[in-house]
Order: sequence, then C-alpha cells, then structure tokens
Amino acid sequence: MECISVFDMLKIGVGPSSSHTLGPWRAGRRWIAELKEKELFESVSTITIDLFGSLSLTGKGHATDIAVILGLCGYDPQTIDVSTIDTIIENINTSKQLFFNSEFQVSFDPETQIIFNREFKEFHPNGMTFHASLKNGDKISSSFYSIGGGFVVKEERKRKEKKLTAFKQFPMPIHKATDLLEYCTSKNKKVSEIVLDNERSLHSDAEIDKRIAQIWKVMLESMYTGCHTEGVLPGGLQVRRRAYDTHKKLIGTTSYTTPTEWIEAIRSTEVKFRQILKWVSCFALAVNEVNASLGRVVTAPTNGSAGVIPAVMMYYMVIENHDANFDDVKQFMLVAGEIGSLFKKGATISAAMGGCQAEIGVSSAMAAGALTELMGGTPEQVLIASEIAMEHHLGLTCDPIAGLVQIPCIERNAMGAIKAINACEMALDTDALNAKVPLDKVIETMWETAQDMNTKYKETSEGGLAVKVNLSDC
Repeated sequence: MECISVFDMLKIGVGPSSSHTLGPWRAGRRWIAELKEKELFESVSTITIDLFGSLSLTGKGHATDIAVILGLCGYDPQTIDVSTIDTIIENINTSKQLFFNSEFQVSFDPETQIIFNREFKEFHPNGMTFHASLKNGDKISSSFYSIGGGFVVKEERKRKEKKLTAFKQFPMPIHKATDLLEYCTSKNKKVSEIVLDNERSLHSDAEIDKRIAQIWKVMLESMYTGCHTEGVLPGGLQVRRRAYDTHKKLIGTTSYTTPTEWIEAIRSTEVKFRQILKWVSCFALAVNEVNASLGRVVTAPTNGSAGVIPAVMMYYMVIENHDANFDDVKQFMLVAGEIGSLFKKGATISAAMGGCQAEIGVSSAMAAGALTELMGGTPEQVLIASEIAMEHHLGLTCDPIAGLVQIPCIERNAMGAIKAINACEMALDTDALNAKVPLDKVIETMWETAQDMNTKYKETSEGGLAVKVNLSDC
C-alpha cells in the first residue's frame, strides 16, 4: 500500500505527456543521480538510450526523445524556460554535443544514440534503458519505467521500503474508497479535511498552501495562455488552436491585463446556458493546446488529461461562486488528489496500461468528486460523483493520430470536464442509500477492462483513429 500525496498526483511539468515526456525526463535526471551515487558520473564518455514499447511507438509524437535529452542536460521540468527548448534541442542536433547535467560535454547524436525499439518490456509498456561507455572502457546500463502521471520506477522497486515507511506517516491510511468514507464518518469530517490531516504528516500547513498555490498558478496561466495564443499546433497535423477563437467570441470587448483580472472579467460577463458549455470547453481546450506545444501544465493526473481539473475549478469560480477564493481551490485540489490516488492504487493512471479511461476517465472522476464537495455534497456524494464520471469513461481507448497528444486528446479534455460537472449534478440529487455502484467497484472494473483491452488501443497508435486517419487526410 503506497503513501500517495496530493502533490504526487498534481505535479508541475512540461507537455505533451506525463508518461512519455515528463516520466522519461525525470528518468534521465534519476540516472544522473544514480551515476553520481556510484561515483561514475565523471567517467562517462558516451551515452545511448533505448526506448521500448509505447515509448517507442509514439515517442516522436510525444516528444520522448526531446524529454530524455532535456533530462540528461539536467533541466528541471518545473522551472525550465519552455521558450528555450527548441533552441536547446537545435543546438544539440547541430553540434552533436550534449552538456551532461550542465557539467561537461559528451559527444551525442540524437539520430543514432536514441534508439526506438518496437518490442515491449515485460515489466511495463513504457520502458527505457540508459547506456554509458566509461573512460576506462567499461559499459554500464540502467533501466527505468514510466508508469503514468510522471511516476518513474525501477523494475526491482528499490523504493518499496521507502514508500512503506512514508505510508506509515499517514495517520489515516487509505487504500480504498471505503477506507476514506469510514474516516469521514467516524471523525465527522469532509473528504478534504481527512486528506489535509494526512498531508500534514508530510508537510507543514505553510508548505501545503504554498504548493497548492503554485499548482493553481500554473493551471490558471495555462488556461490564460491557451486562450490568448492563436495559430497552429506543432507536429504536422496542422491542428488549429481553437481556444483562442472561442475565447475571443465569449469575452467580447471586456478588458483585463492579468490572469487574476481575467477571472473577474469573465465573472462580469453575462453568461447564458450555452455559453457555460463553451466556457468550460474553452478552458479545457486551452490547457491542452498549451500541453501539445510543450508548454507548462499541471499533470492532473496526467498531461494528456491536464485540462479537466483546471476547467472544472474555473467553472466553479466564474459560474457557480463568484466569491470563490484560495480556500476553495485548496479544498478542490485536496479532494481531487485523493480520488486520483485511489485509482492509482487500485488500477492505473497510465494510458499505456489502461487506455484513455486511465487518463481522461480518472481526471473526470477527480474533478467530479472535488466539485461535489465544493457544491455542498456529502462524502458519500463525492464518491458517487467520482463513480458516475468514471463509469461513463470505461473502455475509452488511447489512439492518438500520428502519436501526437492532439487528436482526439484535446477535445476529450473538454468532454471529460463537461461529464465531471454533469456527474456532480447527478450525485447531488442522489441519495447515498440508493447508489448502486460503489466507487471501489468501478475502479476494479476499470482495471479489469484495462487488462482485457487490446494492446493496440493503449497509446501505441496502432489502432482506432490512429490508423483510420492519416497525416495526408489532415
């Protein structure tokens, strides 16, 4: 049983994919740390990287090769100036030199030293192996697996003891939804209050507030950036950014200069029913257009589903409650993070393991539960909302055209956000005694569905829309 913090589920990073971009990026940095621990780092003379399975099949479209390079250069995905990425990669391609952890140059040609292997590793579909030749002639290698949501593990799970120790720090260990509900009932607390009590065993109140504020800042900025950036997304599909045009029609001539003023500007507009749907879709599209262009987003629980949670939070702030403030954001993120952790423990948040139900489905469930608590729902109704949202994503495949996190990924975020709001409304009208499907059962069903799903529908671009629609058709 793992101790999974809210900040494990909501991580700041760079798009377009948490498992194919953020994970390999972090794996590169972990390999450097491993080399340093073994006092081998300064002995490295050449580097090669093998990408396997899903990382290989959709690696180019998901910028896996770029992510690995940036990780090996020592850049932090949370702080890198994303506007410099193209220049960094272009310089490496031209010079055939990599500034290893920003400490010394090694000869490196991405075309020949990043190898895409179609075969799958047994441990997980997202496998990668880093190889190094040392100055004394020795060769070493180390394998990592990107298991979804930016999480990276070694096959031997060396972190197991550390994780179990961390788990004991939680005063209220939660593995299933029933555990969460029992704590809420016995202590007469909301879901967010139980989660906060657990987080306090890992972080101070000040640190919790600071990190949630950082998360919301990035979410808000990604929505703002997406709504104010026009043009075509990179990658060859010639996908036009849609959030810009939609936002322009919705906002009209209202003036503002900052994301905070933007919120007030939206609140001041007269929003009609159809416009509510358009606003929510616009927020979600905006985030994932930023994600698709290697922008900074919050993995929630993955990059491919990064637009759902901010879109639903923004819906609450500009439609449901104009007095909403940081306390509401904090409450929302605590609940969302906990719901996401239930799916990670009981199933998966990796599209390479479970298809898009593991990404959009989980993010929709997270948002639905969080919104329900903000709307005054009971803990039982929070879980009902999460169940409803996932129930209607079961079996959703991951079939990105050209391996890009664009079609159908971007639109799915809008659909996931709308479903989350709808699930919330239905849950608020549901008597817990009449609920027929417990959240734990839908989590179990999702995992069984994932195991039954054909591999070609799990982030390989070998089935579905990915093979029915060609680049020439676009």
